[in-house]
Amino acid sequence: METAINRQELLQLIYAHLNIAPDNILEEVLELLEEEQDLIDYDLAMEDIKINGTVPWEELKREMKKDVA
Repeated sequence: METAINRQELLQLIYAHLNIAPDNILEEVLELLEEEQDLIDYDLAMEDIKINGTVPWEELKREMKKDVA
């Protein structure tokens, strides 16, 4: 319960500051969030490769040719 309240308070503070923050700061925040998401996506992809392996390039090319035809 305490964590939910802390998150709500934090979100309220963030929203209040976003309304007064200059555009360049907002752009920097968005870039940082996108970088963080890229890192999360990378980690997920690497974990998937460990579990499921990869597809050889030649197989991918054959599949792409089938899709075009």
